[in-house]
Amino acid sequence: MKPIILQGHERSITKIVYNREGDLLFSSAKDKTINVWFSLNGERLGTFDGHNGAVWGIDVDWQTTKLVSGGADNTIRLWDCLTGVELGCLSTQSAVRTSKFSYSGTSIAYSTDAALKQNCEIFLGDVRGDNLRNPYMTLPVRDSKVTALLWGEVDELLIAGFENGEISQWDLRMAKEVNNICEHNNSINDMQTSKDGTLFVTASKDNTAKLFDIDTLECLKCYKTERPVNSAALSPVYEHVVLGGGQEARDVTTTSTRAGKFDARFFHLIFEEEFGRVKGHFGPINSLAFHPDGKSFSSGGEDGFVRVHTFDQSYLDYRFDVGS
Repeated sequence: MKPIILQGHERSITKIVYNREGDLLFSSAKDKTINVWFSLNGERLGTFDGHNGAVWGIDVDWQTTKLVSGGADNTIRLWDCLTGVELGCLSTQSAVRTSKFSYSGTSIAYSTDAALKQNCEIFLGDVRGDNLRNPYMTLPVRDSKVTALLWGEVDELLIAGFENGEISQWDLRMAKEVNNICEHNNSINDMQTSKDGTLFVTASKDNTAKLFDIDTLECLKCYKTERPVNSAALSPVYEHVVLGGGQEARDVTTTSTRAGKFDARFFHLIFEEEFGRVKGHFGPINSLAFHPDGKSFSSGGEDGFVRVHTFDQSYLDYRFDVGS
């Protein structure tokens, strides 16, 4: 499985995301740049220039017409995917940690950090009409910082993962928190949904990734590793989950890659058993994404590289032996 290596960032990758068709791959980094690539050959199509600090969260809408991004420069920005033109920019009181389009693409949710004497808050904004308006709803957050956001089905639920390991669920029709659990004992670094939107997987600093029901927040499965998990993604076609992570940068040594510290690790979704690893990065993996057709996946690392891995035929043909 020979990867395509995308080199267009000068600092560590923070987020990678495919569009719905999978022909485009978007990447953000701590170098304030957002890049868009052709996923098939790794050619860089263009950049979205405007942020003045690290870009923490990006997302693309269902029709690949708009991109939303939030960064450490205390702004949330909306972009035209075709031209790269900035459609709107809103200033916030602290860094924007997450940003996510609703399923319909008419709204965005984003969260700000608890910093500069400001509380962590979640905002919902309307992006219809190629414009970025002031938020129409604000959801106050109790103690911990929001580190990951997801929309539920039909744009009626919002799920947030927190720095203290909690997961909260809001019913947006009532603007009310309806569920809260704590299945992790450390920061939740990433949350991603299944293709049908009924499940989501978390990645946590407590060395585990867990599978949840998006409606009830019931914990269904747990995938254990020996290092912090920074990102996890669910295959759209197989019962597979891929995990990526590693030690924090200050703890990294030159021997860590040989010790397998920065591999992308594949687990069976149901049986929770690891069945494969993919090497390559020279630092922790910060973001993972499956291609919508399930035939490849991408990883973005602390080393500043994005690696696009196309699966060998043996992976596509393999069937897990469940016994008699």
